[in-house]
Amino acid sequence: MRTKFLTIALLCCVIAGCKPTAKTTKADSARQGAKTESVSAKKPAAVENFDKFYDRFHNDSLFQISRVKFPIEGFCVSSDTIAKWSTKNWLMMRTRIYDVDTTQYKVSYNKTDKTFTERVWIENAGLVTECRFELIGGKWWLVYLQDENN
Repeated sequence: MRTKFLTIALLCCVIAGCKPTAKTTKADSARQGAKTESVSAKKPAAVENFDKFYDRFHNDSLFQISRVKFPIEGFCVSSDTIAKWSTKNWLMMRTRIYDVDTTQYKVSYNKTDKTFTERVWIENAGLVTECRFELIGGKWWLVYLQDENN
């Protein structure tokens, strides 16, 4: 009889001990749901304005080198060498596509929400420069530069 009583008492303690845990789990779930809602309610990261980026890129050499995605795609091609771009052979890009002398050079550019591609060349002269900027993580980066001067 005593064993039955101890077994029932122990069983009651175990069951009683489970109930608060179940309530705690429900409360935790409710709090977790509130956390999820507050995270999803946050505003998305601001997207960098391309025109401001582009102006600063061509006027600030430290900013420019910080916004080139090395190792960058493309090459520096001259009549006798082909080299991958690096921080050691990088030449500051100072002229915006809008400021190129179109009496001497041909230009084209295309802007979308996530890319900006520009090309400058002289017909039949072996001189072509093409680059592509991409929006990555809300910031603009130079990801491709092909510079040919044959």
